[in-house]
Amino acid sequence: MQEIDKQQQRTKVITSDDLTPTRQEAMVDTLVARGLVSGRTIQAMKSVPRDVFVPELFLDRSWEDSAIPIPCGQTLSQPSVVAAMTEALGIEARHRVLEIGTGSGYQTAVLARLCRYVYTIERYRSLMLEAEIKHRRLGLENIIYRYSDGWEGWVEQALFDRIIVTAALSESPSNLLAQLKPGGRLVAPLGKGAVQSLVAYEKSTDGDYRMDNLGEVRFVPLILGVAGEA
Repeated sequence: MQEIDKQQQRTKVITSDDLTPTRQEAMVDTLVARGLVSGRTIQAMKSVPRDVFVPELFLDRSWEDSAIPIPCGQTLSQPSVVAAMTEALGIEARHRVLEIGTGSGYQTAVLARLCRYVYTIERYRSLMLEAEIKHRRLGLENIIYRYSDGWEGWVEQALFDRIIVTAALSESPSNLLAQLKPGGRLVAPLGKGAVQSLVAYEKSTDGDYRMDNLGEVRFVPLILGVAGEA
């Protein structure tokens, strides 16, 4: 009976009544003041409690604008970067979005509040499963998961309205751009060093691409293949 009670606690759906309004909203209001979020993105970020995705050891840093370590040597991006990438995508309610790198699941949850479906790929099975549990607690039912090599994308579900990559690319992602609809956008960190450029690609109706540099970011590199976890 005790084990059943624990499982029920883990899967309890989190509602707006469970959030910490002052700290959650203050964090987003800071991003608004800096011009990083607007419109629907503001409400999306206010409705996703970041502390749900933060490891217990770092809970006191949940509302800081800083990256936080998570298992498998990955990181939970700082809120300002999540805001900048989400804004750059320009997501509409009818869009289907491909996310490369589920990670903690925080960025995924923000995307799910904005679009019709999120297709998210993760190379670490344990991270994917943990993120799925957290998304269920938040009542998010428009996320489709895949344990796979993110570099390959998701050919069977293409074409996508938007693509976001949450790990640094070492080269232009031609294979992912091929899975983007005409008029679609892809946002990713690009570069081989410790500091990369956040770039946004826009695909024209004739298949050409325009790339804009949005500033410097720091991401872990995108690693090919799936992880062999014990």
